[in-house]
Order: sequence, then C-alpha cells, then structure tokens
Amino acid sequence: MSSTTSTVLPQGAGYGVVIGIGLFFSGIMLCLTFIQKRYTAFSPSNAEEFTSASRSVKPGLIAAGIVSAWTWAATLLQSSAVAYRYGISGPYWYAAGATVQVLLFAQLAAKLKLNAPNAHTFLEIIDVRFGRVGHGVFLFFGLATNFLVSSMLTLGGSATVTDLTGMNTIAACFLIPIGVSVYVVVGGMRATLLCDYTHTTVLFIIIMLFTFTVYGTSNKIGSPKAMHDLLAKLVDTAPVADNAGGSYLTMRSTGGIIFGVINLVGNFATVFLDQAYWQRSIASQPASSVKAFLLGGLAWFPIPFLLATTLGLAARALTGDPSMKVLSDADVSAGLPAPAAAAALLGKGGAAAMLVLLFLAVTSATSAELIAVSSILTYDVYKRYFNPEATEKQILYVSHMMIIAYALFMGVAGTIFFYIGISMGWLYLFMGTVLGSAVVPVALAITWRKTNPTGCIAGAIGGFAAGLIAWLVATSALNGGVLNATTTGGNYPMLAGNVASIGVGGVIAIVWTLVWPDNDFTWERTRAINSPTSHVHRKRDQATGSREDNDDKRSIDEKKEDRIQELVQPVRVEDPEELKGITTQTDLDRLALKKAFKFAVWASVALFVILIILVPLPLFGSSVVYGVKGFTAWTAIGIIWMFGGFFTVVVYPVYESRQAIGMVSKGIIKDIFSKGSGAYVKPTVPA
Repeated sequence: MSSTTSTVLPQGAGYGVVIGIGLFFSGIMLCLTFIQKRYTAFSPSNAEEFTSASRSVKPGLIAAGIVSAWTWAATLLQSSAVAYRYGISGPYWYAAGATVQVLLFAQLAAKLKLNAPNAHTFLEIIDVRFGRVGHGVFLFFGLATNFLVSSMLTLGGSATVTDLTGMNTIAACFLIPIGVSVYVVVGGMRATLLCDYTHTTVLFIIIMLFTFTVYGTSNKIGSPKAMHDLLAKLVDTAPVADNAGGSYLTMRSTGGIIFGVINLVGNFATVFLDQAYWQRSIASQPASSVKAFLLGGLAWFPIPFLLATTLGLAARALTGDPSMKVLSDADVSAGLPAPAAAAALLGKGGAAAMLVLLFLAVTSATSAELIAVSSILTYDVYKRYFNPEATEKQILYVSHMMIIAYALFMGVAGTIFFYIGISMGWLYLFMGTVLGSAVVPVALAITWRKTNPTGCIAGAIGGFAAGLIAWLVATSALNGGVLNATTTGGNYPMLAGNVASIGVGGVIAIVWTLVWPDNDFTWERTRAINSPTSHVHRKRDQATGSREDNDDKRSIDEKKEDRIQELVQPVRVEDPEELKGITTQTDLDRLALKKAFKFAVWASVALFVILIILVPLPLFGSSVVYGVKGFTAWTAIGIIWMFGGFFTVVVYPVYESRQAIGMVSKGIIKDIFSKGSGAYVKPTVPA
C-alpha cells in the first residue's frame, strides 16, 4: 500500500519508526550489554544470565518488565475500541479484567520460588509432575498462547502503522518482530528488562501527554465537562444499545459486562500460560517476586483505563468533527479509534506520538514473547527431547537461533491472519476459548501437591473440546447456521466458548484430584530441577566429558529418572562461579516465602473482589448515568492512579538500584581517567 492523502503521516515515517527506533534500541542494547559485561558480575554469555538474569533482579525492575510485557497493542487499541463501543464501562472492564490475573499470579510466583526455584520454564515443572504425555499436552497450550499473543501484536501494530502512514502492512508484520529480535539476541533477559524500563517510561509520558491534552488544553474538548457534554449529546444520535438510557456515561452496559467476562477468562490464559510472566518470576529475587507482581499489576491498571477513557471516548465524542476520521466496524475491530482520535486532536504530532507509543508497546511485548518462546523451544524441546546433556554453549546458540526463527514466524503468522480477514479484536476475544482449559491444571500443578496428572491432562483436553463446541454451537444457533469471521466473533458465541473452556477444564481437574489424589508426589522432585547440586554435576560432566559414552541405549525418560536420583546426591562446591545464576538454599528463606504466599493470597483475592465485584457490580445494578461531577471524579481517579503507576515502575526502580548505578558510574569514571582501571574484578576465593 502506498502513501495516500488519507494518511496523516508519510509512508517514510512508518519505515523510519519501525526500522529507526528498532536500530536505536539495538544500539542501546549493545551499550547495556557492554556495560553489563565490563562493570558488573553478570554476562549474557552465561546461559542462566541470558535466559533468567541470574534470578537476581529487584522488584521494581521486574514490575516495570511486567507492565511492559502486559502492554500489548491490544492494551492501547482494544481498550480504546471498547470505550468507543460501550462508553466508560469498556475501559474499566478491560483494565480490571486484565489486572487481576497479574495480581493472582503473585501466588504462583511465590510457589515457584518455594517448589522449583531453579526451573527455566513452567513446562519443566509440568514435565516432572505429569510426565511425557502431560508435557506434550501443555507444551501445545504454552506455544499456542505465545502464538496468539504474538499474532495480536503484529496485527495490531501493523494495522495502526498502515492506517497512520500508509506503510505496507506485510512489511510491518515482518519488520517489527525482526527488529526486536536483533536487540533481544544481543542482550538477553537483563538487558531486555532494562530496555523494557525505557519503553515503559516513554509510554507513561506519552499517555500523560494525551490525557492533559484532551482534558486540559485541547480546543476540541479541553475539560472533563466538555467531554461529558459531547458524550451526553450522542444519546440522541448514536445511543449505545443495552446501556442505561443509551448513554456512554454509565457502567450499566450489557455489552460492556459481557466483554468483561470474556476479557477476564481470556487473560487468565494469557498470563498463567505465557512463559513471559513465568520468566519474570524466575528472574526475580526469591524474596521479592510477590511484591513485584503486586506492584506490576497495580501499576499497569491505569494504562488501558486512562488511555481508553481519554482517546477511546474522545474518538466517540468527536463523531461528526471534520478532523475526525469516520470509523467503520472493521476499523473499530482493528483498534483504530485511538490513532484516529490522536490525529484529530493533535494532527501530525498526535499521530506521530501514537505511532511511537504503539511501536514501543508492541516491541516491548514482542521482546518478552521472543525470549519466552526461545526458552520453551530450548529447554522443553531441544534439551528435553534432542540433547538432554546440552552444553552451555549449545544452549546459548539454540536460544539465539530460536529468537530469530520465531521473529520470522511472527511475521508469517501476522500475514496469514491479515489475508484471511482475522483482526486483532477477533483474536483477543477468541483466545480464552482455545487456551482457557489449561489455566486451572497449570495453577494446580504449581500449588497443590496432590494434583492428579491424569485429571489435569483430561481437564485441559476436555475443556478445549468443550470450549470449541460451545463457541461453534452458539454461533450456529444465533446466526441461522452461518459460520464466518463476523458471526463467530460475536459477543455471545465468544462468551460461551470462553466460559465452557475454563469451566470444564477446571472442574475436571479439581474433581478428578479430589476423588483420586496423587499421594506419592513430593516437591523434592521439582526442587531438583536445575538444583545447585545438579547444576554443578552437569558442569563438571561437561568439562570432563564423563557422560558422553554412557547410557546410549536408554530412553531420554529413563536417563531423566536416573539423573533425578543422581542429582540429589550432595556435592562440594569450591568455586562460587560454578553456581552463578543458581538459587541456593542460603538464598531461600522458606518461612519468609510461605508468609509471602499467604500475603499474596489475601492481597490478590481482596483486590480481585474489589475490582471485579465490589466496584463494578453495584454500579451496574444501580443504572447510574454520571453527571459532570461524577465523570470528573472518574477521570481524576485514573489520572491519580497513573501518577502512582509512574512512581512505582519509573522512579522506584532507579531508587532501589542506586547502589548498582553508583558502582557502574564509578567504573566508567575510572576508565575515563585511567583506561582499564574501572572493570569489574571478580572476588578471589579464599584458599
């Protein structure tokens, strides 16, 4: 597609942002990698550092990484689209329905540190608990999650870049993930988290810019009162079906609450089954993983809530304005209300800001998906099935290759969905139907010792089938047997599929376990995954080649079982470098972790009840339509929450890392005045 007069920005701007900013962050990553290797104890040439940041990242930076990974294209585009459709209920249900999963994940983060502190992926735990068949089943769900999330990223990003600049959609589908893969390969997990921090910082600043423009300085809107008045007038010309009084200013929205349920179910799948979030839990310090997820979840809430309350409502309020693009249903499904409103309010400057905002959101989430899929393909496919005794060098090589391969695959997937007419909005509503059945089984595998493997496998498969059947039957029944992209994407069919999938999967897994509990399993088996003892054994075996000629005739599963028994044998560690990146018993305070888990349970459940029940349901039941004061307070809460999020994931990480920043700064200053004197020196081991 070439640039036309209908695009706000020239085509070159699209290529400039996609390629230029990608190269810019690649340059930053190279600098960070050099600084990390020279002035700190961590090097991405170490496999544990590359994939898990040596399990040593502090909570503020992990929280920023969580916000970055959870800010998809859909966070900015789909949230604004539901605001455009349903009014103020849309942003709330999007934000609340996708925040509680991160908060509840804090429980799994605590259990992960307690029961498998050195695992690389959640599927390694599934492998030990459920065996080869279970591992294969949940490997499908894990990769399917990454596939759907990645497809939404490329579809949403490419659609917006094309809409604003006229850039070729297929080129955008490929260039976005390929550009990100360059800096992920270079830097690994820690440097990726640092780049995520810069993305998150810019993201908060741009959202604040849009907010203060719409509600403070714009001559088209300029205040909450003006926004309220414009939306109130639409009741006569474009009322919302099934909203109280047809108003955009009420939480009494049938479409909004249906979307909220679909959103809630679907996002349980894309958090609990996405290795990207497990990766952040793995990378965190044991004592602070719960804190990181609670802070990250709360800091993320105002991003979709405030942006959609700003640009999504502005797009609707400016209906009929000469500068506002007329949006079709396809445009809304593609998530274009926000870019259209940005361009209408601020012209080329607004379009450029939206383009940068979206690109940063897409690239930061893409980087999380790339390193997540790389970890799964490296540890759960290559190392599990092809080379159980892979060396660190081989693991790093495969990790790098998988990042590049998956970046290309993301481009192909986005292109396929584009040509068959599947939008980001359709995939967003559909994901829970495919993935929801595995949510409860995975959570049980990490938290409940007596979980029955057969029940969880049956639950995942049975719920998957039930979800698809409910979705297709509901579509057929409501549309006279017509099945196409439009009819299958309706709210009620998607609701049926999502609820059936997670409900049937969860019931089968729980009931099966209650009837036939697994009383023989102990957590010592999962604690042996990459344990300090096994890590040292493996390194020494690779150094001496002692296992190269043994066990050739036995299956991989037989070798694995034998290795589990062997690796629990104690070994003396004389060089701390042998345990670099590994969590040892001295790093784990089990009593503190158990307390952290209890706190995570109470805090996350309390916040779930507040955000999903106590706040929205009374407002839905009351059918209140907000006046000027009510809408002003609603907007003010979003702005205050946004500032709280800014301090949590932008200011706090700098404060908690002040010592590391000081150490690196001293090293750089020393090198400036005395070349070679500032490099990090490894502590000597006492004789």
